[in-house]
Amino acid sequence: MVGADFPVWLRTAHWINVLFIGLLVRSGIQILGSYPRLYWTKYAAPGKEWLKFTKWRPPSDGRLWTTLEAEADVSPLIGQPGGNNLGLGRHWHFFSVAFWILNGVIYVILLFATGEWTRLIPTSWSIIPDAWHTFVTYITFHLPPQSEFHPYDPLQQLAYAGVVFLLGPFLILTGAAQSPSVEAQFPWYSRIFGGRQRARSLHFLGLLAVIAFTIVHTAMVIITGLGHNLGDIMLGTDQAATQGIAIALGVGVIVVILAIYALTSWVSLRRPRMAQHALGAVIRPPMRLLADETRSRQEYPKEDISPVFLVNGAPPDSPEFLSLMWQEFSGYRLEVKGLVKRSLSLSLHDLRMLPKQTQITQHNCIQGWSSVGEWGGTPLSKVLDLCEPLPEARYAVFWSFSRDTKGEPFYEVIPLTLARHPQTILAYEMNGGPLPMSHGAPLRLRAETLLGFKMTKWIERIELVEDYSTIREGQGGSREDNRYYELYAAI
Repeated sequence: MVGADFPVWLRTAHWINVLFIGLLVRSGIQILGSYPRLYWTKYAAPGKEWLKFTKWRPPSDGRLWTTLEAEADVSPLIGQPGGNNLGLGRHWHFFSVAFWILNGVIYVILLFATGEWTRLIPTSWSIIPDAWHTFVTYITFHLPPQSEFHPYDPLQQLAYAGVVFLLGPFLILTGAAQSPSVEAQFPWYSRIFGGRQRARSLHFLGLLAVIAFTIVHTAMVIITGLGHNLGDIMLGTDQAATQGIAIALGVGVIVVILAIYALTSWVSLRRPRMAQHALGAVIRPPMRLLADETRSRQEYPKEDISPVFLVNGAPPDSPEFLSLMWQEFSGYRLEVKGLVKRSLSLSLHDLRMLPKQTQITQHNCIQGWSSVGEWGGTPLSKVLDLCEPLPEARYAVFWSFSRDTKGEPFYEVIPLTLARHPQTILAYEMNGGPLPMSHGAPLRLRAETLLGFKMTKWIERIELVEDYSTIREGQGGSREDNRYYELYAAI
């Protein structure tokens, strides 16, 4: 038999949910700011968006532009942590979602174990006309009689059950559909939602639903009796004598939650490396599992190849690279060295003499856009077979002719296990022709279970190492070093 009072575990789960939902909304806004455009199409292209949150337009003079130019700063009042911080925004998002889901699972288990579910889950179809009647009562500026609250009125019960059992899972499912590792391993799953871009739009609509529910829920708590409602959620029961205490406690908890948002944003902006490490300690294990163990099974038909394939990153302009380019890369040599039995120096002709693999896959940029392209090249595993990595080799470091934001040679690191994945290739062709300069000519990495920034373009050399901690800032790549991205970028 369910008692009249609200148990401690339910009240605790409620406020934990408030904390992490807020962090998820704030960090979600931060992520959206990196590419503030939403699509219903299968690919992202200028002018095809159904909604955008920026006045920036691609240049009309025909010059090459990159999607980094489309990024927008986010105010720390609404973003977590604010500014132009996609890397830390993603860290906060995945950190928060882990605890939000854990809290939700515990809540649902206890809901059924204690019988509290009878308050929340409707058991009769009459709830629908009853909820409509309650809705009409509210919009005509009246309040339902107290007899309709058990402890919720029919409209509240229907709304709360929908949020817990429909909206929450919907957000989780649409979020997973945006993961390149999930999309690669289970390509059918992404198609359920119409592809990554539609899943991203649906996820955004879910975010709007959360915000709308929060606003309406807060308003109704006040309208239907602030002291009464806070008595239930703070003290577990409604007693007139303790309503003042309940209000003080409720306001105090909200102030603490807002202070946590402000403090965590402040610390993240001033100590980004510390935030990267602290949050990464939580999110890295599951991401590493996805990155190392996921097998790409995606293969799109030719008709799905995107007519527009966006560009992220400007081509190199060093004299050395330009000289190779003017010679149509006839003098290009891919150096493979480090912890190997034999170093390699391979020309493009040498690479083309190795077994060729062609695959049509989806490129998922960390900013949120995606495009489908056909890639042709040699499996990286064939190159590794030639150089024979030493037993202590654990990582492959890809050095680029391009420069990072600090003017240093761009590099990225991937685990050697991932380097041997069947769809990890060194691509020298795109869409049936030579690899374009803007997409990484003469050679680029394709690792289909990862986000695009890990797939180094304009590759100069590959180095096999045991540990990457001594390279630059020791985070596993230029974007990890300078933009605080996550090394295991499988989602």
